[in-house]
Amino acid sequence: MSAPSSKPTVSEREARQVAEAAREQEWRKPSFAKELFLGRFRLDLIHPHPMPTDEAAQRGEEFLAKLRDFCETKVDAALIEREARIPDEVISGLKEIGALGMKIDTKYGGLGLTQVYYNKALTLAGSASPAIGVLLSAHQSIGAPQPLKLFGTQEQKDQFLPRCARTDISAFLLTEPDVGSDPARLATTAVPDGDDYVLDGVKLWTTNGVVADLLVVMARVPKSEGRKGGITAFVVETNSPGITVENRNAFMGLRGIENGVTRFHQVRVPAANRIGPEGAGLKIALTTLNTGRLSLPASCVAAGKWCLKIAREWSAAREQWGKPIAHHEAVGAKISFIAATTFALEAVLDLSSQMADENRNDIRIEGALAKLYASEMGWLIADELVQIRGGRGFETAASLKARGERAVPAEQVLRDLRINRIFEGSTEIMHLLIAREAVDAHLTVAGDLIDPEKSLQDKAKAGANAGVFYAKWLPKLVAGPGQLPVSYGEFKREVDLSGHLRYVERHARKLARATFYAMSRWQGRMETKQGFLGRVVDIGAELFAMSAACVRAELLRSQGDHGREAYQLADAFCRQSRIRVEELFGRLWNNTDDLDRTVVKGVMSGTYEWLEDGVVDPSGEGPWIAVSDPGPSQRDNLHRPIG
Repeated sequence: MSAPSSKPTVSEREARQVAEAAREQEWRKPSFAKELFLGRFRLDLIHPHPMPTDEAAQRGEEFLAKLRDFCETKVDAALIEREARIPDEVISGLKEIGALGMKIDTKYGGLGLTQVYYNKALTLAGSASPAIGVLLSAHQSIGAPQPLKLFGTQEQKDQFLPRCARTDISAFLLTEPDVGSDPARLATTAVPDGDDYVLDGVKLWTTNGVVADLLVVMARVPKSEGRKGGITAFVVETNSPGITVENRNAFMGLRGIENGVTRFHQVRVPAANRIGPEGAGLKIALTTLNTGRLSLPASCVAAGKWCLKIAREWSAAREQWGKPIAHHEAVGAKISFIAATTFALEAVLDLSSQMADENRNDIRIEGALAKLYASEMGWLIADELVQIRGGRGFETAASLKARGERAVPAEQVLRDLRINRIFEGSTEIMHLLIAREAVDAHLTVAGDLIDPEKSLQDKAKAGANAGVFYAKWLPKLVAGPGQLPVSYGEFKREVDLSGHLRYVERHARKLARATFYAMSRWQGRMETKQGFLGRVVDIGAELFAMSAACVRAELLRSQGDHGREAYQLADAFCRQSRIRVEELFGRLWNNTDDLDRTVVKGVMSGTYEWLEDGVVDPSGEGPWIAVSDPGPSQRDNLHRPIG
């Protein structure tokens, strides 16, 4: 038996239909961010700030203390960077302290940590070595434990979760050499054969795949009589015959991660290992990522905290023109940005995580916004630290140490953080994903009006429904609490944050009005206006971050925990954020989008090819995308299980 070698040919419309079918179609719980994009500032959904239970906090703090001791005494970050590998004994030590089972319920041998404390642990581990943070998060955030927790049968949980909690590393395999954020073209197949499925295909960028014991694999089940088919999720034992790790990939950053290329040739997987029904794979993946994406903001918070520490210490020690560089305004502005933004990133992460634990809200947009915002701002923080450090920021830690200076890996942090803008949904894809959710209410009532394939009868019905919805909604965008000077008075202390919350409320309504106007103007072409949609999402992200920062500051004040200082940081962040918001609003309508499209057409047609004259291309020979036809492997198996 052999799988078909031809790859799916998918039209743009078919690809969109696959993505749309994988979305959670209904909103069964409230969503702060969804309401924000609709112009409704529901502060009551996030304030007072939700909190973990005392028992959860105690369990979490006890593990954080154990993990901190391990990271300080057992982890040599310079060694991992130098050798591009986490030592086996370090991974074995992580297993021994239970780090593989942080999110797994105690009845399966895990630690049962909340999302809040899981992310605090990732922040701590990631500060010791980003590669360790990736190992742990790839295993638990998107690897086998999370989809099994959400969608697995009791038998599957009993079989696999105890192993994941203590001994077995897992990985998640979706991406292929020619398939990224367009899963409709997925080529890996799972052909039913008796009580098994037979897997054939190649998976790329399999984080943890080189050392994994268990894999969650997304494969296409062919549609046939009595079978729905479609993209389906399977738990696969890595030692199954026919699995070959063909390459261990190397990257500009995160040098210690075990990321590879995995080939499946006639791999038999029991039907009992299928997660959920056939065709549910993408929905499982997207649902898993709702909270799984929060691992990336955790790594960004870790970087922000470290960058702040180095910026503070270096800027006090380094003098220029008679005073420490921190007291020069050009450098001081960068330090202020790092401090204020780090405060906001932690606020966004903790709020989103606690909302996930509380399970009272639908956080699909909040989680996506947290990933998008943290990955972009984390990169800027690291870039500013390199600038503050000057030539030493560009120099490697090993070189600094060799000539007698403190081995500060600023350039490494910049390299390590860069992938976060691509991992688990690039910034561009996150813009589209969030924008789709943000306009869901509009498409629900008026989608048929702009769908060219709908009948006149359907359009008439949609028009009536839209008329009712907008008659109620639009008047509410005219005025609100943000125009009343006394609104949100509980945030008015020695430092006044109430004005920032009024700003958020006013600009949430302004954003909703702009979105409605754009839908009225472009209708069915709205989905092609990716520049506009990206700016809408970026405005929403800033408003969400401002809200989280203010709510966190008030929480810390109420607890007597650096409240005055927290208010100062929140105030600084909001003032910086408001400048960015104003610029983004201006660029909604004043931009170069049309001209950019013209230039792109010229570039792609060769009109500007003369501009490339005068250089040589040092790239090697080979195809742009590696051949990944199914078949037996011709390479050695680089799979390296750990102990």
